[in-house]
Amino acid sequence: MSSADTGAVTGTETGSATGTDTGAPTGAATRSWTVRFRSWLTRAVPEGQWLPDRQPAYVRSWVYVFGVVTLAAFLVVLLSGLVLAVGGAAWWHVSRVGHFVNSTHLWSVQLFFFCMVIHLWGKFFMAAWRGKRALTWITGTVAFVGSIGTAFTGYLSQSNFDSQWISTQAKDGLNSIGVGAYFNVLNPGQMLLWHVMLLPLVVGILVVLHIVLVRRHGVVPPFDAEPPAPIHGVEAPDDGPAAAQASQVPGAQVPPLPAQQSAAAERSEVAR
Repeated sequence: MSSADTGAVTGTETGSATGTDTGAPTGAATRSWTVRFRSWLTRAVPEGQWLPDRQPAYVRSWVYVFGVVTLAAFLVVLLSGLVLAVGGAAWWHVSRVGHFVNSTHLWSVQLFFFCMVIHLWGKFFMAAWRGKRALTWITGTVAFVGSIGTAFTGYLSQSNFDSQWISTQAKDGLNSIGVGAYFNVLNPGQMLLWHVMLLPLVVGILVVLHIVLVRRHGVVPPFDAEPPAPIHGVEAPDDGPAAAQASQVPGAQVPPLPAQQSAAAERSEVAR
């Protein structure tokens, strides 16, 4: 074995034995899509924040429940809608199982919108765009608007008298604003395509992006849980998950940062 081969083997064995990992893939690893995807996930959401086992104490409040319930209802909507799409648009008219699945789909949509509206207004009054969460708020709001369009096309795809009545009324409204030629609500095939494929894809991408941003920046804290205002030009700490881990017990406080300690010491010296 040559000296070069010996050095390569020794270096490999040493790295494996010590567990040293620089975190930057080199050589053939950079061509692996799994390595690139893992690196992207690590950059998007730090390790330990995807499925945290601890949450701040204020998450116990009921206002934080509706986001999770909305997500659960959304999953039921997707699963029941997938079964209806496989059975066909008219399957639920002629099958008891299809009628049950259609009812499950309908009531999960009602629960989805009920909880989503409460979640949206709750976060609005909490100013959920605080702490670099503007994109989180935008993705949630756009997902709500997209869900309205998805529900509307779903009503038009029922293939019954209700869908015919709604479509004729909607056609007049769309024609009045000049988009009736591009969005023909009287075409059941086009409405079914929008409802089953296009709009759910857009809403699904927005929901996934919204969840990633929530896991990255953490849930928005209440106003009374905000860190103190900056003192003498010292920037206040971030209110993300890392700073909120100390709030596991009601009444607990986040320990001050070194910059805050030095600012407090400086203020006490000035007072003397």
